[in-house]
Parts: sequence; C-alpha cells; structure tokens
Amino acid sequence: MASPSTANKRDRPAKPAPQSYFVKSFGCQMNVYDGERMGELLDADGMTAADSADAADLVILNTCHIREKAAEKVYSEIGRLKRDGPQRTIAVAGCVAQAEGAEIMARAAAVDIVVGPQAYHRLPALVAEAARSGRALDTDMPAQSKFDMLPRRRRTNASAFLTIQEGCDKFCTYCVVPYTRGAEVSRPWSQVVDEARALIDAGAVEITLLGQNVNAWTGTDEKGREQGFDGLLRALDRLPGLRRIRYTTSHPMDVTDGLIAAHGEIAALMPYLHLPVQSGSDQVLKAMNRSHDRALYLRLIERFRAVRPDIAISGDFIVGFPGETEAEFAETLSIVDAVNYAQAFSFKYSPRPGTPAATLDGEVAPEMMDDRLQRLQALLGAQQAAFNQASVGRRTEVLLERRGRKPGQLLGKTPWLQSAIVEAPDVAIGDIVTVDLLAAGPLSLVAAPVRRAAA
Repeated sequence: MASPSTANKRDRPAKPAPQSYFVKSFGCQMNVYDGERMGELLDADGMTAADSADAADLVILNTCHIREKAAEKVYSEIGRLKRDGPQRTIAVAGCVAQAEGAEIMARAAAVDIVVGPQAYHRLPALVAEAARSGRALDTDMPAQSKFDMLPRRRRTNASAFLTIQEGCDKFCTYCVVPYTRGAEVSRPWSQVVDEARALIDAGAVEITLLGQNVNAWTGTDEKGREQGFDGLLRALDRLPGLRRIRYTTSHPMDVTDGLIAAHGEIAALMPYLHLPVQSGSDQVLKAMNRSHDRALYLRLIERFRAVRPDIAISGDFIVGFPGETEAEFAETLSIVDAVNYAQAFSFKYSPRPGTPAATLDGEVAPEMMDDRLQRLQALLGAQQAAFNQASVGRRTEVLLERRGRKPGQLLGKTPWLQSAIVEAPDVAIGDIVTVDLLAAGPLSLVAAPVRRAAA
C-alpha cells in the first residue's frame, strides 16, 4: 500500500496548473458521492467545474473495481483523454486506483495523479504536487478519516447522497471491497446529522444513506447512548425539511429487529428495500461466504412485508459462480419466484484478482453463463414490468428530479423508486407532487398531477 508520495518522477514537458476540472464517476452510488465531494474540494481550492471532460484542464476518473475488465476500461479512457488533450492533467481515483495504483503509474505515462478512495481529501495537494514534481500517488488508508477533512456541503439536488459507512468485514469470496475500501467504519453520529442538515439547507428533500453495508452502521448519539442504524434513521426523520429517506446497500446479516420495525413506523422512510442475496442455493451461498442461507433471507423478506405490505424489494444476483450447477441455478430462479422483485441487478460472475473465488475450480462455461443470465433477467424483467403495471391507478407522490426528453416533461421517482414521467406547466424540478399513475412500461410510469378544485 502506497503512502503519500511523488511517484515515478521523470523528465517530461511541464503541464500548466489546472484551472478547471471534470469528475467522471463509474459504478456505485458511493462513487457518485465521492465524486461530488472531490468537486467540492476543488471548488474550495479555487478551481471551476467544467461541463465536460473535453472542456476541463483536470479530468478525474473515479473508478469502480467490481466488474470484469474495469481496469481495461480505465486505460481506454486514459488513452482517449491523452489524444484529445495532451496538456490535460489526468487523475485516476477510486477502487481501481486503490487496487492497481503502482501499476497504473507504470503502465499509463499519461496519468499524473493516482488517489485511492480513502485519500481523496488530499486531492488539491496532489494536484499541486503533480504540477510541481511531475506525478503524485496516494493510496494510503490513513487513521484520520477523510470525512474530517471535507468541506461543508453547500450544493446539492433535491435528492442527495450521504455516505455514513464504508468498508466491509464480510469477505465474500468474490468481492474486492474489503481490499479497496478497507474494514467497516461508521461515521460519527454528529457528523452524519450535521451533513444531513447541511444538505437540507442546500435544498435536499430526499437523502439516500450510503454504505457498503449501510445497515451495519453503529454510533453514539448526542446523549452518549449507543445507537444502531435504526436509531440514526429515527434521528434523521426528526430533521425539519427532510421528507424522504432511503438507504443502500444492506447485508442480510446486519438486519435488526429495530430496522424492520422502522419500516413500519417512519413515514419518511420510503417503502423500498435493496437486500442482495446473490444466489438462491445454500451451497453456492456457502462457497460465496455470504454468512446467510436461503431460509434466513426469505424470513427477512416476510418480516419486512409484515410491517410494510407495500414495500418494493430489490436484489443483486451473480450467475455462473465457480461450481454452480444447473440445479443450483434453478434454486436462484425459484427464490426470485418466491420473493417477486420490483427491481434487481444481475451479473455474470467475473473473477477479481486477489479474491479467494478467483482460485476456485469449477469454472462455468461462458456460453452457459450467458444462457443463465438471459433466463434470470427475463424473469426479473417480467416481475419488474408486472410491479409497474400493478401501480397503475395508484395516487402517490413523485419527487421531480430532472427534465425529460420531450418539451414539458419532467422525470421523478415514486416512493417505490420507479421512474415517473410527469407533464404539467406549473411544476418544477425539486417539487414533490401528488400524481395519479396512468400507464406503465417495463422501466417507467406515466403520471398526471392531481388538480385541486378551485376554492
């Protein structure tokens, strides 16, 4: 693991100190959050955000290492940026930077800065160091939390992300997160509540709490009492102006009685739960080191639905894990049938260097993985389409977030995280409007605002 340093100094033409920046984030919502915070750091350092990479003096590739060939995609993007702007400063951040920092420096001469996800609070200093010395590398995991060094939130959208927990202690055999993000760490209670207040002051009405295992969060409140994740949810619910709360991603082994109860008691907590299962087979789950079995997962779903019958369930699935048989894959299809998902994410297994699963025997043939993924996605797609269709006729609220493709269209989210298209002349981005859901497609709904009768 590299400490803060100048890396691979060498003779090459000096680049002008960058005055503008652009952050391109790949992968998960935590990367989106990290990208926003990088921008705030650079703003505070006197730089200006550009509208595109082509218009920026500094481009930061905020990378994800979860999927196969993530690093190769980074190198391809580096090559394009180098061709289009040879004087541009290029930084690689995020999990690929953490996992392959020294290799990136050795392999990609165009890269000026490499910074890991726990060290990006030093980004302004690294930019200055690269301008002064040629290159800069920092993939340290310092004892002092980066969150202590970040500026106060001063800009946001109506829906905002807030990271409250990082790292993972579960060590699923296929996953690189424990190696790129480190051990589980919970941000302090006061820090989370203060940032939530700052986001509300900046215009947020919905906050999504983020963590690799977000429901593993623990802390001590302002009265010195030990609190779990459900206690934090209840505290945020008391903040004036916050109308919606979401969270992701959860681990089944960190679900508590208090969290389940919170879904039945906190009105602002949206009726949506992303709870990955990865496989429906106990044998595969054991090989994945998921620490739970099929029965426990299904019991949790039943308990959430008991306190919040309209809750939408989302999940993650991996097909083709080493050794997975057709019978074990059939168990995944059967757990999908049993749960009936409103949304889900599914992927073919891809070996990540350094993980235990990468050394397992029993590789599943690519064509077999393709077939299984197609069958799984067909079932999940049918369930999502059916969930959307069952929503037609509901009266609910939609948070409007951005403009649609057609003039007059605005796009927003229902409480169940469905995309809704709204057309009305007297609504605006950031509004929460009461609508009737009129029609459904596989990926979105058409909604019309409810008109109040004249007084």
